[in-house]
Amino acid sequence: MKYFTFSELTRSVQATLLGIDNTPTTKDKQCLRELVDNVLDPLREKWGSPIIVTSGYRCKKLNDKIKGASKTSSHMYGQAADIMDISKSAACNKKLLKLLLGMGLEFDQVICEYPDKSGCPSWIHVSYRKGNNRGQKLTKHYNTKGYTSGIKL
Repeated sequence: MKYFTFSELTRSVQATLLGIDNTPTTKDKQCLRELVDNVLDPLREKWGSPIIVTSGYRCKKLNDKIKGASKTSSHMYGQAADIMDISKSAACNKKLLKLLLGMGLEFDQVICEYPDKSGCPSWIHVSYRKGNNRGQKLTKHYNTKGYTSGIKL
């Protein structure tokens, strides 16, 4: 873990406001380490500037309170992070997403979250499951349930 810390991967304003202990288990910490070592750190290295983790680990109680993906959320197991460029620019997020997809990294899911009309995502969801990655590329649009297969850039 070169560029990311457990603190930023587990930080949650909502958990603090709701009085929820969002401390990961030892197993969840190992999964976070694998996510960072296999996806986030290589991406950050190639990107050349900081990447913000807007949501990383979320305990089940926190995930339920914020209405995250129910029983299937990889965030609950330390296997996922929502990320964006430090500028918080959707256009930069699109470049970051292109880089991520072009690097050939192994991943479970990459989701282009709420892209604008130009395909620029509000943020990027990425997950990694050691030895069990599906390589799914999905898009989540406004005003739709579920996800669309594929990412248009």
